[in-house]
Order: sequence, then structure tokens, then C-alpha cells
Amino acid sequence: MRVKGGKPLYGASVGILMLDARFPRIFGDMGNALTWPFPVHYKIVRNASPDLVVRGQTKNMLKNFIEAGRELVADGVDGITTNCGFLALYQEELSHALHVPVATSSLMQVAMVNSLLPTGKKAGILTISASSLTPAHLAAAGVPDNTPIATTEGGQEFTRAILDSEAEMDIAAARRDNIDAALQLAKDPSIGAIVLECTNMVPYAAAIRAATGLPVFSIYNFILWFQASLSPRAFALPSEEG
Repeated sequence: MRVKGGKPLYGASVGILMLDARFPRIFGDMGNALTWPFPVHYKIVRNASPDLVVRGQTKNMLKNFIEAGRELVADGVDGITTNCGFLALYQEELSHALHVPVATSSLMQVAMVNSLLPTGKKAGILTISASSLTPAHLAAAGVPDNTPIATTEGGQEFTRAILDSEAEMDIAAARRDNIDAALQLAKDPSIGAIVLECTNMVPYAAAIRAATGLPVFSIYNFILWFQASLSPRAFALPSEEG
């Protein structure tokens, strides 16, 4: 049997552009490689801090993300994602520059989730920073106008520890911040599902689901779907079975 090469890395179809941060990446965080049921390939975008990318609302780091994405593609990945939902702002530019499928943000799921819900129901967004999530971010991700938004801002732990890139975090307090914000969102009777903007919210998705009773969509389930298209499962056809 002859096989073809052509790239230096195999088996990791998804490349992840990482912010330059120091907060704990617990199991479930997309920056913890043990979270994924398949290999992934990481590239840290140096100096792209959570504070700069989220609170800065700036495009002056775009070149850095493009260069890092090109390195991932050159290494051999087949698709690119990022570890910050606010990078939806770069979706068009990254897709154009990298020539592979790009899924920058969990927010890209909102319109699709709406199509799954019963009449009169819609998705709501839970974000790490509502004060920084602009109409430009939402438009870049294809989020419909007037989508309800709740935030962990003002909570005890989560937003501060992540955006200030603190070396330690109280996980119980961070979980409570996420649950409390989700419960506020769920008070709206029109909400039929929750989309987690922040990739660092994934470890708390099950707790949010249990507290609100609503389906929870995150970057985790988005990238599971994304990876399954890049590396489809091979099924033995009847004629191929032993």
C-alpha cells in the first residue's frame, strides 16, 4: 500500500488559536488538551491577552492571528478555531486569509439554535463581558438582532479572574457566577436555549443545564461538530466487512 504525505503533522485536524493567558485551564476548558476526545494542535498568539481581545475591542491584533493561523495550516491542520468568542470579529478576515474552514466563535451557533427551537422560543447568550460585546461582534457571528444577553460581569470571580488572567481561581465561585447569570437569562420566558459565548464557560455547562433546565450550546459541542466534518468517521460498508 502506498500513502501520500505532504505536511509535517497528522492526526490533529483542528488547530486552536490561543490567547496569551495564565489563568487555570481546568478540565473542560478548550485550552486543556485533555478536554478533547481527539488530538488538537495549539498555537499561542503572543501578547493577545484576554483583556486586550475582550475589553480592548481592537483589530490591531488581526495580523498576529493571521500569522499564527497560517503556521497552524502549514503544520497540517485542516480547520481553525479560537479560544475566545470575541474573535468572531475576525471571522471574515481569518476565513479569507487562511484558506481552510474557520470557526472563530460559539456565537456562530445562535442562528442555527434558533432554527431548532419551538415557535416563540429563541436562544439567549451568556457572555463573560456584556459591556464589551458590541453589535459588530454579534453581526460578524450572524447573531440575530435583539438576542437576549446575560453576563457574569459583576460576579464574584469568573469575569475578573479570566480577563485579568489571574494565576489562581476559585472554581466554586466561578461556577456560581455562571449559574446565577444563566438563571437571570432564563427568567425571560422566550428563552429556549443558552449559547455560551465564552470558551472558558464549558466546564460549567452541565451545571447551567441542571439549574435552568435549558439546552446549553458551547464551543465544545460546536468544535465536536466541526471536527467531525474535517475527519468524518469511516463506516465499514457491507461489501467491506470480513
